[in-house]
Amino acid sequence: MSDLPASFANVTALAKANVYFDGKVISHSIILPDGERKTLGLIYPGTYHFGTDLAELMEITAGSCTVTLDGESDNETYDGGSSFDVPAKSGFTIIVEEGICEYVCSFIP
Repeated sequence: MSDLPASFANVTALAKANVYFDGKVISHSIILPDGERKTLGLIYPGTYHFGTDLAELMEITAGSCTVTLDGESDNETYDGGSSFDVPAKSGFTIIVEEGICEYVCSFIP
């Protein structure tokens, strides 16, 4: 059984989508009761690079992706039910070969 979240109670959902790469990566922000912000998103097939300001926890809830963190040469594959950490002030390249990769991104202050 996965420890990844299946739902979030008592949140504020922002209707305006975050749209990247011509609509191939789309997320919506939610604000938890304690003020914490997360994004829930979809990544369609392709290769994308994201920069980070804050550290991030990326939880893959469905689908599959391959990730290379900035400054590293090795890549890792993550399937639904797994997660990876991204350091602050860095970035990562994410590849989705097929289907849709679904994720929850938590921002770590």
